Amino acid sequence: MRRIRFVLAGLAALTAALAAAPAWAEPKARVEGVEDEELKARIERAIGESKDAPETRMQARRRAADAAQDAIAALRSEGYYGYTVEPDVSDGEPPVPVVRVTPGPQFTIANPTVTFQPLEPSPDAAAISRDAMGLQPGQAGRAADVIAAEGRAVAALTMRGYADAAPGERQVLVDHSDQTVRPNFMIDPGGLVRMDGLRVTTEGRTNPRWVAQLAPWDTGDVYDPEDVAELERRLLDTGVYDSVTVALAPRNQTTPEGYRPVVISLADRPKSTLEAGASYSTSEGAGVDLIWNRYNRLGRADTLTFEAHYAEILSRVLARLSLPHFERPAQTLSLSLEGVQELTDAYDRTALLLRGDFKQRFEKTSFYTYGLLIDVGRSAERVIDPNTNQAVKLSRDLAVLSAPVGLTLDRSDDPLDPHRGWRVQVELQPAATFGDEQLWFFRAQAQGTMYVPLGESGRTVVAGRLRLGSIVNGSVPDVPPAYRFYAGGGGSVRGYEYQGIGPRLPDSDKPLGGPSLVEASIELRQQLWGDWGGVLFFDAGSVGDNPTPDFSIVNTSVGAGVRYKLPFGPIRADFAVPLDRSHGQPSFQVYVSLGQAF
Repeated sequence: MRRIRFVLAGLAALTAALAAAPAWAEPKARVEGVEDEELKARIERAIGESKDAPETRMQARRRAADAAQDAIAALRSEGYYGYTVEPDVSDGEPPVPVVRVTPGPQFTIANPTVTFQPLEPSPDAAAISRDAMGLQPGQAGRAADVIAAEGRAVAALTMRGYADAAPGERQVLVDHSDQTVRPNFMIDPGGLVRMDGLRVTTEGRTNPRWVAQLAPWDTGDVYDPEDVAELERRLLDTGVYDSVTVALAPRNQTTPEGYRPVVISLADRPKSTLEAGASYSTSEGAGVDLIWNRYNRLGRADTLTFEAHYAEILSRVLARLSLPHFERPAQTLSLSLEGVQELTDAYDRTALLLRGDFKQRFEKTSFYTYGLLIDVGRSAERVIDPNTNQAVKLSRDLAVLSAPVGLTLDRSDDPLDPHRGWRVQVELQPAATFGDEQLWFFRAQAQGTMYVPLGESGRTVVAGRLRLGSIVNGSVPDVPPAYRFYAGGGGSVRGYEYQGIGPRLPDSDKPLGGPSLVEASIELRQQLWGDWGGVLFFDAGSVGDNPTPDFSIVNTSVGAGVRYKLPFGPIRADFAVPLDRSHGQPSFQVYVSLGQAF
């Protein structure tokens, strides 16, 4: 029996570099004798190409010899050890380097083993590490598979708490008598690591005691790299750091109790940022936004936001404090104070809103919310007097106390420009009014969107949206006007004026709103060239007089738009035409904003 021992370390570099061949027109050498097209292409990539053809037979012979060595390395990496490779030069002029290859049989894996030294890990960890190799007897003895198996064996030990596990000398026994490859991995597991507390390094304001509360382990727990990664995610999710590094301390920093601390390095983002935005539509007018954010003022990754929005219909100022990971991981407490002025066709309103809510994230973009809202203000609208059947002005001072809860499930691939996936949003809001009107009512709404790419390139996307809403135990005008449903406008049914769909006053044609809503949209989104795209869309919507959504009277519209993609998302411009336009309404609407319509 003829046996040859050798180490595959050099083949690892070759495996990673096989695809990296310079883009020359001439191959270094012509490969002959290989019938397997895939193997032949592998050898040709390993040999590579050359800029210039050899000028003499001596140059061609040297190039063929070099190519033969590359071919041998490629054959071994694929498990062909019984090969014959002969460099040669073709007859005639100009001379062509030739490599004649007889691959022989492909050797297979047999009896892969792991030897732990100098110490043996626990029996469970050792068994899991061996199982993780994933090498099956009889499979092709490829170098890449052997190297990957070693990596899996080491990673399995790391996942079981052996943070210092490392590979030693990797040996492979190639047996030509039975055409097998027998890997033997030498692995040093190190010792079982138990975790200590945190060591926080930062030039910012972050309080290390707050960071310590985020650790998903207790002192003395066995090391788990997923726990370390989760702590890093929790810190990054706050949005107040430019960079976060979380790593296990070196072995020489083990405490007398035998525990290893975790070292955290935090780099704060700028202490404050100023943002500005603008939007425009023919139905809602122009709008501008200014947002000033201040970060980490309390030393616990908090964000203090001051926001001002001015538009013809809606103006507001807002102050909000967000406290991430409040009381438990992934839960954010938001406290806000907001002043609002609305001047719409349906009503005028001035109000002060005090809100406190919790947002609990359970996936990267999915969460549920619950909280309290106090809304105190004055509203004025025109309603029908039941005694005279005439339109009269109704002004009321109201306080609305509500407890909104919501759920957002997001399985789309992008928040501003989705190409595939779906989203579902549900909001339930029990509420009670005090002051000039005493009433309790229940407001519910839900919206679902779906995005389906056509073809593998994803340049064409079909997007759909459905929104439903209902108010129980409330009618017009008892329910405050800001809590009723309206339709029409850029975020609703395009082509119609803001609040332009639904019941109206008979004499003044003023919108009344209603206790139910249904909206639907479908879009065909097409990437055209470069960063430009186009959209065709159809919208529909209805506002009903009853809590049950009304599908009998539906207003529809069609339109087209353009999109220009920026690094943070697309800018959209839509032109929409109403198909059920009533007398006096405009024949089209134009909308310009950031992001897709839905």
